[in-house]
Amino acid sequence: MFRKRGPRMNDDQNKTGPQDADTTPDTENIKFDASPETETDNMQEDAETASFPEMDENMLGQVQEMMDKLQRAEDLEKENADLKLKLGRLASDFEGYRTRTQQDVAAAQGQGVSKAAEALMPVYDDLDRALSMGGEDPAKLIPGIQAVQSKVLSVFAGLGLEATGREGEVFDPQWHEAIQVVPGDENDLIVTVYQLGFRMGDRLVRPARVVVSRKG
Repeated sequence: MFRKRGPRMNDDQNKTGPQDADTTPDTENIKFDASPETETDNMQEDAETASFPEMDENMLGQVQEMMDKLQRAEDLEKENADLKLKLGRLASDFEGYRTRTQQDVAAAQGQGVSKAAEALMPVYDDLDRALSMGGEDPAKLIPGIQAVQSKVLSVFAGLGLEATGREGEVFDPQWHEAIQVVPGDENDLIVTVYQLGFRMGDRLVRPARVVVSRKG
């Protein structure tokens, strides 16, 4: 009798040996060598470090001091420029102020002269009338001249001038000039006036020229 044979297995199915070992490469323990570029950079850094030796504290202090001086010089230069700018502005302002002051003084002087001349015009008119009247009647000349003299003194008083050195006043060398000394009953008394003096407050405008008495 013949037995039925089961299906024939091929050779691949008959191989039932142990599973093959894992052949995946271990990348964790693999060390990669540095690239040529990295090695070149490291060599350059080493060369630069070797070319500059370490500085001691004294040298570092000198370098810091020099840097501070340079910074201070820059600050001073900036301050100098600012001061020059301010000085230029002040000079310009002062020049403008001086010009305005000169103009104001000139205007004030012109106005003062105009007022003085205007005040003296009536005196001229009175003197002109006195001379006209004196030509017709000489006896009227003296009163006319005296009236003119009084008006002139009034004009001077209006300008702030005060007459000094009249007869009978006590001689004062601050305001009077003695041109002659004559015997008299009292000392330092003005007995004759050659030229009337004028002052403006505490300022002498013209000294009076007088004759002074002196006890013999």
